[in-house]
Amino acid sequence: MFSTLPLSHRLTAAAAACFVLLAIGLPSAAAAPATDGQGYVDSTARCSPTATVVLFGSTDSSRVAICKTSGGQYEYRGVRLRDGAKLIVPASQSGSDGFVAENSGVTYQVTAKSLVVSVGNKVIRQESMVDFHGPDAPAAPAAPAAPAAPATTTTPTTPLPPPLPAEVGGGGR
Repeated sequence: MFSTLPLSHRLTAAAAACFVLLAIGLPSAAAAPATDGQGYVDSTARCSPTATVVLFGSTDSSRVAICKTSGGQYEYRGVRLRDGAKLIVPASQSGSDGFVAENSGVTYQVTAKSLVVSVGNKVIRQESMVDFHGPDAPAAPAAPAAPAAPATTTTPTTPLPPPLPAEVGGGGR
């Protein structure tokens, strides 16, 4: 059937078929992980039930949340997706646009635009936010009004488990 078509049409059809197969075979980079009012569901980057989420976001290789504890202190909660390494340490507000946390000489700076990991003045990694929820997040388009469902919130009070499957072994970055 293809042999009766001109070469340019056959190449176009072959390219289109390859594109469809590629799109089906690769996960969508735009698909953000599940979230709720405490951060990322089933993730270390999630505030405890007694804390208030200030902001949370993800990069291609990390998820982070900044929480305000019941005592009024800030907390950095982060996970590296490649291997599930997690970090929960105190944080502080850094100017008007971000937060900073420190662990063993490594500094983690979180803003609406990026997560910057550095040692002293040397930047180790600068990761752009691909999903951000917080005061500097772009406004979402207005959705049509829907009837309100009764609010029922049940959040377990047990400590966080080890890294979840979604946070472990994601591609070796």
